This record gives sequence, C-alpha cells and structure tokens, in this order.
Amino acid sequence: MNKRISSNSVLSVATPEPFEPHLFEDPAEAVDCLEALYERNTRFLREAFEGLGKSDAPLTRFRACYPQVSIETSSFGHVDSRLSFGYVSAPGVYTTTITRPKLFRHYLKEQFGHLMRNHGVGVTVSESSTPIPLHFAFSEGAHVEASAAESIDIPLRDLFDAPDLTTTDDEIANGSYEPGPGEPSPLAPFTAQRIDYSLARLSHYTASSPTHFQNFVLFTNYQFYVDEFCAWARQQMAQGGNGYTAFVEPGNIVTPAGADRPDADYTSVRLPQMPAYHLKKKGHGGISLVNIGVGPSNAKTITDHIAVLRPHVWLMLGHCAGLRNSQRLGDYVLAHAYMREDHVLDDDLPVWIPLPALAEVQVALQDAVAEVTGYKGYDLKQIMRTGTVATIDNRNWELRDQRGPVKRLSQARAIALDMESATIAANGFRFRVPYGTLLCVSDKPLHGELKLPGMATAFYRTQVSQHLKIGILALQKLAAMPPEKLHSRKLRSFYETSFQ
Repeated sequence: MNKRISSNSVLSVATPEPFEPHLFEDPAEAVDCLEALYERNTRFLREAFEGLGKSDAPLTRFRACYPQVSIETSSFGHVDSRLSFGYVSAPGVYTTTITRPKLFRHYLKEQFGHLMRNHGVGVTVSESSTPIPLHFAFSEGAHVEASAAESIDIPLRDLFDAPDLTTTDDEIANGSYEPGPGEPSPLAPFTAQRIDYSLARLSHYTASSPTHFQNFVLFTNYQFYVDEFCAWARQQMAQGGNGYTAFVEPGNIVTPAGADRPDADYTSVRLPQMPAYHLKKKGHGGISLVNIGVGPSNAKTITDHIAVLRPHVWLMLGHCAGLRNSQRLGDYVLAHAYMREDHVLDDDLPVWIPLPALAEVQVALQDAVAEVTGYKGYDLKQIMRTGTVATIDNRNWELRDQRGPVKRLSQARAIALDMESATIAANGFRFRVPYGTLLCVSDKPLHGELKLPGMATAFYRTQVSQHLKIGILALQKLAAMPPEKLHSRKLRSFYETSFQ
C-alpha cells in the first residue's frame, strides 16, 4: 500500500493570496474582475487536489472562497417606479456571493448597470468568507472522490470544503431570510453555493450543460412535443438558423446553424430523467424545451434548478383533462388561475397565496393561438377557454369517490385538470420567473371520454404540431419585449433583492 497515513493533528490552512477589494463604475470591468478572481480561486483548489500524494510534505487543509459583489447607498431616493428590479429599497449595504461569472456574464452586466444608474454608486468586488466546495471547483462531469482515494488515506472533507446544505437553501427567495445585526442585506435571490448545487443537478437531470440553457423555456410532459421541436429546430439549422445559432440535444450534441447534422461524430446518449433541448441565440435569447415527464415532483425539481439561471419566462405546454361538457378534444385551455392540490410546494408557498395571471404572458399566448389557428375575436372561444386549472398529485383521481373531488373542482370553477401546471406557476411566482400555461384537452373523464390508445393516436397526430407552434410563437413574442416590461411587479414582495 502506498497510501499516506493521516495524523490526528490539526491541519494548517492554505489559501490564495489575499485579494484587495476593488470599486468599479463600469459593469463590464466589474465582471472581468469577478471572472479573474473566481478562476484564480477555483484553480487554486484544483491544483491543490491534483497535487495530493505527489509530495511527502505534511498534509494541509486547502480553502478558497467565492467572490462577492456589494454596494452601499445612503439615500431613500426613489427610482423609476415602473421597474420591478434593479434597485434597493432602503439605504444600507447589500451583497451577494458570485459563482460561474463567465456563464452569468450577460446577466451580471445588466444587473450591475441597473444598480449604477439607479443609485449613482459603483459596485465593489471582493472576496467573501464563503468557501468554495471542492466539487464545485471542477468542470462539469469531474469525479473527485474516486480519483483521490488512490493517493491518500484521509477523508477529502478533512482537506477541502464540501457542499454545506445547512446554508444552501431558498430562504432569500422564500422571503424568510433575516440578516443578523450589522450584517448586509442580500443583493440577489440565490447565493453562490445554492447556484452551484442547482447547476450540478441540471447537468444530471437533463444531460445538458447549464451553458446551453436559454432564457425562454418550454416545459412539456410528452415525447411527442420533443419530436416536433427537434424536427423544427433541425429545419431551422438546415436553413441557416433564421436567427438561431445552434441546436443542442442531450449529451451536449451540437448542430450549428447552416448544418443538417451535428458538427462532430457522436454516439447516442441514454436519455436522462428530464432531457433538455436548446435552440440557441446570442445572449441566451433562444428557446429551451424540457420534457419533465409526469407529476408535480418532477415539475418542482426542474424549476427549482432552472430558476438559478434567471430565465425571462417559462411556459407549460401539456395535456389536460377537460372538465366541462362543452369542451372538445383538442381545445385549448389558457390558465388564468390555479387550484393547487399538488402539495409539493406547501411548505415553501402556502396554498392560500394566490398566483396572479401575468398580462404580458397571457396576451402573448392568446395572440399566438389566434395567429396559428386563424380564429379571431369572439370566434376564438370556439377552441379556447380561459379559467382555473387544477393540478393534483394523483394520476388516477378518476378512480376515487367522485363526490368530494368533483364538488371542489366545481366550486373552484375549474375548467381543466393536470399534474404539473400549478406547480410550475407556483415556482415561477416563488422565484420571480414570469410563467404561463396553455394546455390541450386530451380527454374528458367526467363525461365518458377517456384517453384510449386509438383515440389518443389520432389526437396527437392532429394537435401536437399546432400546439407546439403556438408555444414557440408565444415565446418569440415575449422575447421581443424589453425585460423591464416582461418582469412584472406582481412577482415582487415588500423587501426584494435588486437582481432580477
């Protein structure tokens, strides 16, 4: 055995050279500094790890911390009251830790720019006291534990910091975080370690690098939509892109604009739990489609993690049970309200909290339905209803005693029922991500029209393509809006973080 035997003595702590805080009045220069500091500190951890077992020197504990950015303002002066983000509400010191600044470069520049304009102050880049876990210092897909085990006989947690779930939480986003006396207030809804945790989970669940995710997101619960999206995306690429730069499939398989196939040899990957597909544009302005499968648990899981990327909007396109006899298979349902019986978010967002309909999203979806179907004005009511969508956690709800559930659905004036939409909307509300839902009636169990194989095949063949076109067009309409208009003040609480 060539493993080194550890002692019980307290290890000394090695850190990078101290970093002097810098004040910046230019957003791009501030982000440049964050990138350099982050790269220096993560490189320090990687090199320390790679050097384990190569020397007989006493073992040392290695620590490097996240960069942080902060502002200080002493004025209660009001900024443009039309804005929903980009300012702080009271004098004080505000700060947040930063990770992966290269990934978030466009976002950070925008947030810093708003702060500088609205308060007339610069931002200070410094080194925080929050350690970077070793696992998050490596690139995606690195296997840290296995490669270290061969060279040392000591737990890695004795030598490096590990993810700390006691401080990786959603208290800021949930509105339950309270700074201690003398502590700065949060500047952003997520801390660096919370973001790193979600970026790692995104790669796992979607087989897709977070770098590929776009700011306009479609969620669906059927493979049929994925097949249609892929066919359409490949067509865009073959035609030169039509404004899109690349199409990325699970496994980070890239087809560039102007090509009819991926740019390198590849082998098919085993699809993950929730595969993601990305039609990319400059500045993350394209469309990501995620097949979340069935159920509110999946819906919460994926939105918990995509939220850290701060998308501009996410929409649910899926199938639902129509609850009114006047509805027909293939009709559309535009959710104006949600009845939440999914329960997965009850501890984070109590059911008594209403989820408002967002005018910009609702109008974009309704206009997209009209343009794609050709129906206008009053005639649009022939194929689309607006109203309350109920989301439940029991796929076989029809098999229970109908008196209780049906009574509640009727009292709520519900027009459709599914298993994901309210969850996605609720997490959008919780994380300040604009949300919307457009469903397609695929069965009417209360009226004797169950989803059976033959009927379902015909339904999918005629409706999926049209439904997807509507969702894509709605996102394109929303992408044409300024972010300041799309991010509604309805989603902001009394005391909000500055970052969108």
